[in-house]
Amino acid sequence: MKKIYALGIIIMLMVTSTLYGCSGKNASQSNYLNAAMTKDPGTVDVQKTTDDYGIPLNIFDRLVETVTENGKAKQVSGLAKSWNISENGLVYTFYLRKNVKFQNGEKLTADDVVYTFDRMLDPKTKALNTDFLDMIQGAEDRMNGKANSVSGLKAINSSTVQITLSKPFAPFIANLAAPACSIYNKKATIAAGDKFGIDPSKTIGTGAFKLKSWKINDNIVLEANSNYYKGKPTLDGVNFKIVSDPQTERMLFETKKLDIFDCDDAPSQIPYFESSSKWKNQIVTGARIGTYYYCLNENIKPFDNVKVRQAFQLAIDRKTLLDKLYNGKGTVANGILPEGLIGYNSELPQIKYDQEKAKQLLKEAGYPNGFDMQIAQISDSDDTLKVNEVVQSMLSNVGIRAKINQMDSATYYATRKQGKLAAYEGNWSADYNDPDNFIYTFFSSSNTLARSFNYSNKNIFDKLEDARAMTNQSDRMKEYQDIEKTIVDNDAAWVPLFSLQHLFVVQPKVKNFKVSWNGWSNMQYNGITLQSK
Repeated sequence: MKKIYALGIIIMLMVTSTLYGCSGKNASQSNYLNAAMTKDPGTVDVQKTTDDYGIPLNIFDRLVETVTENGKAKQVSGLAKSWNISENGLVYTFYLRKNVKFQNGEKLTADDVVYTFDRMLDPKTKALNTDFLDMIQGAEDRMNGKANSVSGLKAINSSTVQITLSKPFAPFIANLAAPACSIYNKKATIAAGDKFGIDPSKTIGTGAFKLKSWKINDNIVLEANSNYYKGKPTLDGVNFKIVSDPQTERMLFETKKLDIFDCDDAPSQIPYFESSSKWKNQIVTGARIGTYYYCLNENIKPFDNVKVRQAFQLAIDRKTLLDKLYNGKGTVANGILPEGLIGYNSELPQIKYDQEKAKQLLKEAGYPNGFDMQIAQISDSDDTLKVNEVVQSMLSNVGIRAKINQMDSATYYATRKQGKLAAYEGNWSADYNDPDNFIYTFFSSSNTLARSFNYSNKNIFDKLEDARAMTNQSDRMKEYQDIEKTIVDNDAAWVPLFSLQHLFVVQPKVKNFKVSWNGWSNMQYNGITLQSK
């Protein structure tokens, strides 16, 4: 039945592909790349979504961009050709490129940058990404409705923007390279109103591609921006087909209806592609700058006991998890920071799988017969359930009796925000290239409750705040490595699992395909070429 159903979907998609109309027809010809999305993004306004940045990364630009050079992520100039930082780390002055035009023909100015960031912090916008800018002077007053503008945002002249922070924030440049900090055209965005990010004709950026057409739950078409400041893109456009079923996506790829197959959409297909003489040499791999982990709530017994947390760490065979559930495509992690992120420490103590030592630690902690616990997860996450079921079995071998508690997403996130989830498996990938994006996110005094860690080491809280203000980058990275060792090794407040590789399979005609710097499925497509026969 499943095969017949999948085949029916394929036939339906093949038929509807001929009915896309003019834009869809053009997208399937010439120099258009055909890619898939698993669901409709709903909006491409990065201030109002945290779900999908694939389209925004291609139609907008940012003041700063992150790229991979020699295997390491680094920040490079984007819409800002250069910038200066005051000695006290508070004032950032950005000098904009003078040859940049928006897709409506208007020239990029400092007013567009000020407007974009003020819009993010304007409570009327109801933005979801304000934490990327809330360190700017006056941001809190703007968000709380106490001010009509942000005092720390100033256009010095048409090509110079000055941003003043309320206190030093060393990751600020890396932070501005995140998709959420994409720059909008003031005039066009105001005119678009609530249609911005939804109506292609009203969604204007400076990026390599324009948003040409959008059929909800069907397809999205981008076309090349011939006036792009870096030069006309290598592709004429990108046609995104929305395909929710992984089997259908694979069959569309194998029948050349898609040029790219994202193995994240169907990890079970990796062995097939790796063993296929046709496809094994068409696999492109990139490291995901992220880590899978378990959270243990220190406010819920027995996880208030460090020996119990250490026992939990030792009871999990992470290499087996990686091999059996992810085809071995990754590396076992021993810390919080993933390889490839600035500040990564390859010399952290190794957490070895040791059930006997785990049992001994439980006995020393006063739990010789183990204990009962709950692992929470969202009910429709099959991949998470697979991990939890294997870990459940491993824990039972040392006397830890874990019950998997599935709940709807609204309840899950509400309970987590209250600091009341007992334990859960999660993963985190880099939004920006800085340790702050990982360690502060989970272990600052302001975040640890909202993530249900309830970590209580005040010394670490203070060090994390101090690290944000450190101006010497080398000293700052060393501080983060010391903090990480304390959290993971001494306090056992983090249970690292692994970091994964991200595999894509591409058609032979696709050349110069590169995985994004952080290993996301969301990526920039400019630079890819299609080789005609």
